[in-house]
Amino acid sequence: MKYVLMFCDTPELYGEVDEVAAKAVHDEIWAWFGEHDAAGRIADMGAHLQPVTTATTVKSGDGAPVVVDGPFSEAKELIAGYWVWQVRSMDEAIEWVKRCPNPMPGESEIEIRQVFEAEDFGDNFTPELREQEDRVRSQAAKNN
Repeated sequence: MKYVLMFCDTPELYGEVDEVAAKAVHDEIWAWFGEHDAAGRIADMGAHLQPVTTATTVKSGDGAPVVVDGPFSEAKELIAGYWVWQVRSMDEAIEWVKRCPNPMPGESEIEIRQVFEAEDFGDNFTPELREQEDRVRSQAAKNN
């Protein structure tokens, strides 16, 4: 099963990074990542996201979509980045995350969510849809 691990931050922390502390966190995380890479748990390296001040939100509803500078309204916690892991269960993902070095300076949270897989959709995931998804994934891999 695949799980997305999203590490969260608060808007107040962006821009207040101590470079020495950030390097220490980076080194600790990469050492921890090496263990998971060797065990085959990493399905996607993920990414760190730019500060929320660079975000743009597109709101959809009854009318035409509206583009707004900034994150979702009323943002108190923000996704700062993510990893995708291949593990056997949520319990296993939790156990590994509990051992994770704090990915952000100060307090942070890591949210874990299971990723939908083709089998989760049963007969609704027709051969045509599988073929279409395979084409898109193949093109995305080439674009990467």
